[in-house]
Amino acid sequence: MQKKYRLRDRADFSRVYRHGRSFANHQLVVYVFHRPQVERFRVGVSASKKIGNAVVRNRVRRLIKEIVRHQGEKVVDHVDIIFIVRKGAVGLSYDQLAKSVHHVMRKGSLFK
Repeated sequence: MQKKYRLRDRADFSRVYRHGRSFANHQLVVYVFHRPQVERFRVGVSASKKIGNAVVRNRVRRLIKEIVRHQGEKVVDHVDIIFIVRKGAVGLSYDQLAKSVHHVMRKGSLFK
């Protein structure tokens, strides 16, 4: 995922949590905040220590970012998106996690 599509600042995360809407399934929670100032979409991933050690957390983060990168042309513009990883996502394969990400994004109307 390119740097311009990453959501990294604490203030940006706080804004999305405060003013955004959330959608969830058993593996993920997604917060969405519409911002006209953003060119396309920006994505952030949050994984707490509850789901595992650093290796596990970083692996899930990388997988989610890769899945969103592959679906980038389908995602609506002008939104900030935060994925929060739940314990159910830890043992999933790439295909199962992709299906879960697609489901929660469709639930949040994030596709064009």
